[in-house]
This record gives sequence, C-alpha cells and structure tokens, in this order.
Amino acid sequence: MSYEKVKQASKTIIGTKQAVKAIKAGRVKELIVAQDAEERITEPVIALAKENGIPVDFVESRKELGKACGIQVGAAVVAIAAE
Repeated sequence: MSYEKVKQASKTIIGTKQAVKAIKAGRVKELIVAQDAEERITEPVIALAKENGIPVDFVESRKELGKACGIQVGAAVVAIAAE
C-alpha cells in the first residue's frame, strides 16, 4: 500500500537528512519509514514528524522502499512532499 503511495507521489524526499530539512521547512505531508532500517537513524525523524503532526507510515523493506522511489539502493526514510 505505502509502496504504491510513494510510486504515485508527485514529489518525494529521499533520506533521513533531507526529510528532516523538509519537515522543518513545513514541506512534508507524510513520512514513510522502513522497519528494517536502524532505529538510531529513523527515530529522530519519526519524533520530529510526530511533533509536527505529520502522519508516519511503516513499510517492511528498505530495498523495496528504494525501488518504489526509483533508486537502486535502499531507503530508510522517504517523505512525501506537500503539493
């Protein structure tokens, strides 16, 4: 389900650092997090999203999340940008 959301999103922000910047700038409407990513990497972004009232959704695989974004490597965090 969430993989499809990522594929259909007109603009995605891939990666933890980029997602944090986008959340702080108020440009994110939803955050997708891979459950097999390391918690120390994902936890700060999840906390920031929750503080800002941004829904957080989880998917099973970093590899599949990266593939849904059209990249050849795994992605721990993907933010779906507000239109």
